[in-house]
Amino acid sequence: MLGDVAVRIEHVGSTAVPGLAAKDTIDIQVSVAKMDRALYEAPLESLGYTSVSDKATDEHHFFGRPYTTLPRLFNVHVCPVGSEWERRHIAFRDYLRDQPEAARRYETFKRQIATKFDDTLEYAYAKEDFIRQMEREAGIV
Repeated sequence: MLGDVAVRIEHVGSTAVPGLAAKDTIDIQVSVAKMDRALYEAPLESLGYTSVSDKATDEHHFFGRPYTTLPRLFNVHVCPVGSEWERRHIAFRDYLRDQPEAARRYETFKRQIATKFDDTLEYAYAKEDFIRQMEREAGIV
């Protein structure tokens, strides 16, 4: 649907790490040359995705399917090609793939906090500090 607008498409997030416990939602990162919503918003909406991102930022735009209408099987993250956002997410995925002990520590942390949140966005925010710590350990940031 995005054609040449999508410079790179990557499977990121926990489902991209074999053996890592994850919710049943696949995170897809679409890297674009230009963060221009006119190029990707309508095609993604035609597939049933809704923009749930902060329209004030150009770092990253998030699209998901509303839980009330369709199962949220996929999340789509749109970011600029070559951006810090793109680099960090791919590097963290690769780190967890290459370092089974790090993946286990991350999984243990996720399991500890998962029961504390009904809202997946709040759960994602709750993981940020732990992920930043792991990124520092891995030399990603």
